[in-house]
Amino acid sequence: MRELSTEILVVGAGPAGIAAAVSAERAGARALLVDMQAEPGGQIWRGQWNNATDRAARRWLTALRGSPVATRYGLRLVDFAAPGLAVFDGADGPLRVRCERLIVAAGARERLLPFPGWTLPGVFGAGGLQVLVKNGWPVAGQRIVVAGSGPLLLAAAATLRKAGAQVLCIAEQTGAADLARFAAGLAPHPGKWLQAAALRGRLAGVAYRCNAWVERAEGTERLESVRLRAGRSVERIACDALAVGFGLVPNTEIAQLLGCELRDGAVVVDVHQHSSVAGIYCAGEICGIGGVDQALAQGEVAGRAAAGSGERPRALRRDCARSARFAQTLRRHFALRDELRELATADTVLCRCENVRYADAAACRSQRDARLQTRLGMGHCQARICGAAGEFLFGWTAATPRPPLAPAPLTCFTEPTSDPEPPAQESA
Repeated sequence: MRELSTEILVVGAGPAGIAAAVSAERAGARALLVDMQAEPGGQIWRGQWNNATDRAARRWLTALRGSPVATRYGLRLVDFAAPGLAVFDGADGPLRVRCERLIVAAGARERLLPFPGWTLPGVFGAGGLQVLVKNGWPVAGQRIVVAGSGPLLLAAAATLRKAGAQVLCIAEQTGAADLARFAAGLAPHPGKWLQAAALRGRLAGVAYRCNAWVERAEGTERLESVRLRAGRSVERIACDALAVGFGLVPNTEIAQLLGCELRDGAVVVDVHQHSSVAGIYCAGEICGIGGVDQALAQGEVAGRAAAGSGERPRALRRDCARSARFAQTLRRHFALRDELRELATADTVLCRCENVRYADAAACRSQRDARLQTRLGMGHCQARICGAAGEFLFGWTAATPRPPLAPAPLTCFTEPTSDPEPPAQESA
């Protein structure tokens, strides 16, 4: 098996991981940045690597290109075979990486909740459909309803409309009062306010309904319509696709596997982004959903701290404090309503990988019990979808992940180590 060694290993090449790797190198350490995608940027900066249109993306991707950070893309983390020894798998086979310190910047994933018809063809995650469209998925002329919760619904709707889709409406489950307070809370964040205003401008003419959510997706072989509840009224809307997402969930599996402390579904860190486990730092959405500004600030702090530079410049401290306040505002005003827990019927599928019904899962005491009794979460996604839904629906605590973290060939665990490779080099 191929093997590399580095001083600092950064897992995840989204904004937090890029900022961490670049900052570590600037502080005098050797860093290796690894990501499962073919290029850096994560979901938020997808497609920006060769044509950056976002100002922050252009700044940090340019810095990454010009830095001595070693990079490896197209690699999925499988396991930590021992402290400081990560095992990855990719198209060229398994790779072991030995490191002295680790920065986990694994980002977040979309939260999906079950409701009747959510497994019909034509029902997508809002962020998932946005990614597909960015990669060329055709939606021109399609009638699409965007629903769920959070500011990302606007971004998804804008992407769909730009690609030629007819966005029928945006249904936000949060009420008008909370939305108004959230908008008022953007005053200390003029950049975010301008971004929101620009998105609304691109969506001129599209109805934005607050206090509204999809109760049911209807159709025979594929989606034909959705039943939308707005307060006390119910409306059936004929459509070709539904893009639905209920915020984001931190990807904590790596940190959990390594024994890091979690609180409220996020990794607990100190002011230097150091976790409860010595030598392991975490940055970005894994520490709580807060957006790209928080990810960049935390990435800088983690990179500097992992490189031995514990000092936080005043500007960086200010950025961290400001982004933390925004994250609190986001959580407070986009909390999910209780009615969403009542959407699924007894026969609604909760775990799509293993075809587990809502009623069968609801009869279990915990996620572990559900796994033992029904195989919930034992499919390809390893509870990344149904596990987060179960936490919201039933109050379950996320089960501690076990290796492998992703499907992998036996060679990842049995193949002997070959001679170490030279450090990976950045390729444009």
